[in-house]
Amino acid sequence: MSNDAVIIDVVRTPSGRGKPGGALSGVHPADLLAGVLAELVSRNDLDPALVDDVIGGCVSQVGEQSYNISRTALLSAGFPETVPGTTIDRQCGSSQQAATFAAQGVIAGQYEVVIACGVESMSRVPLGSSRDDGDGDGDGRPDPFGTLMHERYPEGLVSQGVSAELISAQWGLSREQLDNFAARSHRLATVTSDSGNFANEIVAVTTPDGTVVTTDETIRVGTTANGLAGLKPSFYTPLLAERFPKLDWKITAGNSSPLTDGASAALIMSADRAAGLGLIPRARFHSFAVTGSDPLLMLTGVIPVTRRILERSGLGIGDLDVYEVNEAFACVPLAWQRDVGADPDKVNPSGGAIALGHALGSSGTRLLGTLLNELESFGGRYGLQTMCEGGGMANATIIERL
Repeated sequence: MSNDAVIIDVVRTPSGRGKPGGALSGVHPADLLAGVLAELVSRNDLDPALVDDVIGGCVSQVGEQSYNISRTALLSAGFPETVPGTTIDRQCGSSQQAATFAAQGVIAGQYEVVIACGVESMSRVPLGSSRDDGDGDGDGRPDPFGTLMHERYPEGLVSQGVSAELISAQWGLSREQLDNFAARSHRLATVTSDSGNFANEIVAVTTPDGTVVTTDETIRVGTTANGLAGLKPSFYTPLLAERFPKLDWKITAGNSSPLTDGASAALIMSADRAAGLGLIPRARFHSFAVTGSDPLLMLTGVIPVTRRILERSGLGIGDLDVYEVNEAFACVPLAWQRDVGADPDKVNPSGGAIALGHALGSSGTRLLGTLLNELESFGGRYGLQTMCEGGGMANATIIERL
């Protein structure tokens, strides 16, 4: 179809540890995003004046990430002033939603050339800078919930880490299972990195001191489940233990995604426009879905949204060749694959966010690029990407390799 939304290319920065001293911590987030935008148009020999819109994801839109960072970044990348940009927040799925909006705009005939992207510098704009974590721990941060929200959920909501604890308990996941999955993530990411299979998606970043960063800092080579077993639970507090007395407290820094700095971007076009420009599409968007879910168990939305997108697409879980399920915590893909009947070997075969990091606003387009490269590497046809999101939501996308 002439109005197919096709993917021409996807690029990302390496993943930097999202804390002071991390490899990318010296780079302003607008500059991080500008780098991938500039590289995306450069390596595809595209005149940036042809871009109809730049839609970016960012979660903590305060401080250095405020003032519509997508627009700031595209101007910093040297795009013409005529190119607009907007920044959206669907929590961890922000740039996956940006890609969905971009593709839907193409399908609707409103865009011909559009960039979906995302950025998060968690070293410079710490997690929670723009909101309270909602866990009722009295840390003094502003309450993002009004009176009516508190009336609807009088017992109070919790942080994502506590949600991960609740999911692990409800699905009967042991600490050993969580740590084994986390070690698998690092092992697979190490193999992929060492083989050069990330090279096609990574854009080098030059820091202010002249250091050139080319590899993911978040991968910990040689990580084992035995090594992870010695880590203490990250989200236990006496107050929460009193509220949830049956929890075993299994979620640690080792079986969770790390705080991360990074940016990513995808070049999306109509099939006709790509042909007219002499660009060869790598994949097309096949199906989309989004859903809300229980805001207490806010990480479980990946399960119903997967069922929804399979219904819409007419595909079965076995028809999909690769699954990219964001590893916010190890319990998320473990619960997901059990409930939807997925082949565990097809889940995050290059490693996931536990090893590759979770730069919140960037993760959606980062996963899209990894999924695309996996399909090309394995010769697969269909790939699923799904992401749990703060507040109880989830996105799903199916792409078809061309």
